[in-house]
Formats: sequence, structure tokens, C-alpha cells
Amino acid sequence: MEFIANVQAFTAVAIGIIVGLGALGAALGIGVMGSKFLEAAARQPELVPMLQGRMFLLAGLIDAAFLIGVGVAMMFAFANPLLAAVQAAAGA
Repeated sequence: MEFIANVQAFTAVAIGIIVGLGALGAALGIGVMGSKFLEAAARQPELVPMLQGRMFLLAGLIDAAFLIGVGVAMMFAFANPLLAAVQAAAGA
């Protein structure tokens, strides 16, 4: 029983790290991209429509990577495959 509690505790810590670092990376990525977009728009205003479309595309891709991490974290939160392995090892 102690092994199951340890797996659940370590899984909770891992979920926090996955979501926290994913959010931090997405926020930094979108912030850097936004600042570079503003620099490019100030240098060449005639390219703003093209750059804006590409910026929003990249913002979606950056956010999608974060949401994939959240999905993996939720899988471990609600359907942890490690618990079955621990229970099988404890029963054997």
C-alpha cells in the first residue's frame, strides 16, 4: 500500500512540473514572439498583415504544445498507468 501512495505522490509532483513548466515555456515563447513582431512591424510597416498572420499561426502552435502537455498530465491524473503496474507487482 505504501508503494501506491508513493506513486500517487510522485505523480502529483510530476503533474505540477509538467503543467508549470509548459505554461512558463508557452508564456515566454509567446512573449518573445510578440516582441519580435512589434520590432518587425516598426521596421517595416508594409509587412504587418503578412507578419500578423504568421504570428497568430505560431501562437496557436505554441499554445497547442502546452495543451498537449496538459492532456498528458490529465491522463496521469485520472488514468494513471503506473498504478496498475505497481498493483500487479505488489500482488505478484
